Amino acid sequence: MTSFQPETVTGEAPPADSVHPRDSRTDAPTSVSRLNDTIRGFIERWGSVWVEGEITSFNRRGGNVFGRLKDLGTESTVAFRIWSSTLNRLPRDLKVGDHVVACVKADYFPRTGDFSFAVSAMRHVGLGEQLERLERLRMQLRSEGLFDPVRKKKLPFLPHCIGLITGENSDAEKDVHRNAELRWPRVNFRTTYAAVQGDRCVPETLAALRVLDADPEVDVIIIARGGGDPQTLLGFSDERLVRAVAAASTPIVSAIGHENDRPLLDEVADVRASTPTDAAKRVVPDVAEQRAMVAQLRARLTGRLTQRVLHDIAQLEQIRSRPSLRTPHTMLTSRAQELWMLSHRGRDIVDRRLESESRRTRELGAGLRALSPLATLARGYAIAQLPDGSVLRDAAHAPAGTALRLTLEEGTLAARSDGATPDVVPHGTSAISRKAPATDAEAPAGRA
Repeated sequence: MTSFQPETVTGEAPPADSVHPRDSRTDAPTSVSRLNDTIRGFIERWGSVWVEGEITSFNRRGGNVFGRLKDLGTESTVAFRIWSSTLNRLPRDLKVGDHVVACVKADYFPRTGDFSFAVSAMRHVGLGEQLERLERLRMQLRSEGLFDPVRKKKLPFLPHCIGLITGENSDAEKDVHRNAELRWPRVNFRTTYAAVQGDRCVPETLAALRVLDADPEVDVIIIARGGGDPQTLLGFSDERLVRAVAAASTPIVSAIGHENDRPLLDEVADVRASTPTDAAKRVVPDVAEQRAMVAQLRARLTGRLTQRVLHDIAQLEQIRSRPSLRTPHTMLTSRAQELWMLSHRGRDIVDRRLESESRRTRELGAGLRALSPLATLARGYAIAQLPDGSVLRDAAHAPAGTALRLTLEEGTLAARSDGATPDVVPHGTSAISRKAPATDAEAPAGRA
């Protein structure tokens, strides 16, 4: 930041009411008002000066702007203000991180003792070094996919233990605890303190993150800070911290500052909360809402079951009112009469069919008996068979001494042929000798 020397007026006498060390004693001290007026009178003699720096804070309140300007090479900063009348003449795209030159004049407020610089002109020089570095890192991390929604882990519905990384005795810690306990009184926290700005911010936050991420009982981790100007939030855009958050296995909620503060940690975290209070609301469900939801679901379930039961009762009453169930014996009586008629008709049909088939069986049996050789044997005939079982049809085929077997109506006889005789029956019928049998076993066979 370019320094300047206040204008000095050679030979000019100090104001009559100015404070001089010899004018104040222990027994006669000067007043605060007189001291402030003296300081203001001294500062008003300073002229305006052009200064170069980077905007680290740019807050609009009541049409005016209050911010801070940081030196490009050191950590030195000054406060500035831009009245609404001057703001209308400045570029409309001024924002945090811009590299600017501004015409400023020192101003002192006697009532509060505040010192700042009033801006009368401001213009861009280029993108601030820090903002440029952050934008390059942002583009690199986005190209690596660390900002992709698909890689972000979902928060558990009701975490058993919440890890919290924040400053010791900070308002952020109180906000998270108070709002979480209001929503779910039995919520458990495991808090690890770390510096939330300055040189110790990144290493202490990394150490706390490693401890909580390795703890198997921690279901979700909240990194909380109560806002601040972008200069104090630079630690939460550090590449080491951002990559450690992306590599963590536990879901992480970023609750850094307010809605207009967006460090790189917000981009890579699984969930971004605008404030620590918002983080508590996102991580812990509201027990009153859950109870109301359960009651609503139970009411819906009861209504559906009641409706279903009433519908089934109505259907049962409708079925019971049907004649077949109201007086079932009537249906049985009619069906019994029909069954008796069908069974009687069936018996008649079976009897007629049996009689018809019996008659046909007798007819077939009579025809079979008429065609059977037994009928011929019954008339006194016999069948002569040669030893090989063939039927003897010609007497010439049974010379004398041929053994024969005679089949009669009742039984069979063994006989022996005496040869053909002259007094034979017509041709084609064998004749057996009518002489006495040669042996006791041989007997006349009668007619052939």
